[in-house]
Amino acid sequence: MARPTKNAPLICGILSAVVVLGVVIGLVAKSPIIVLLAMAPSVAYEVYRTEGETTRWASWTLAGVLVVEFFLIVFKISIDIGAFLGSSTEVVAGYSIPLGDLRIVGPALIAVCALILITRTRGVFTRWLAVNIIVAALALTYVLDPSVFTELLRQGAQEGLKQLD
Repeated sequence: MARPTKNAPLICGILSAVVVLGVVIGLVAKSPIIVLLAMAPSVAYEVYRTEGETTRWASWTLAGVLVVEFFLIVFKISIDIGAFLGSSTEVVAGYSIPLGDLRIVGPALIAVCALILITRTRGVFTRWLAVNIIVAALALTYVLDPSVFTELLRQGAQEGLKQLD
């Protein structure tokens, strides 16, 4: 059964404000934890709202990656997944993910899952939340490694242009 949308505009608006505030504070403070904490409510509401098979998978993956990312950052765990897999990039759902430190791969996966949500749903609130999540994932990437940020931004722009066609 479809989730009620009566309060969804207000909730999504508040969550957007939380993301914007968290991104600004996180960028100024260079704190990935602040960005993650600002993203978490949007991810939680996304998990609650999604109902389709693909979108539910994508939203639960978002939540799982967010939790793993939090622990990697808090405990300063650094694993070079690129060296482990013997590759500098991996294609996930048609998107090229830069490999390297696992803490950088997390926001890339989050952004890809959010892009999947944008492309696979008809729901305006799911798309709204996905945009919040992409903005936070890009900010998180920038805080962690600014060089990877430009690559993700390029891919996101290409996907956005495809959607306009």
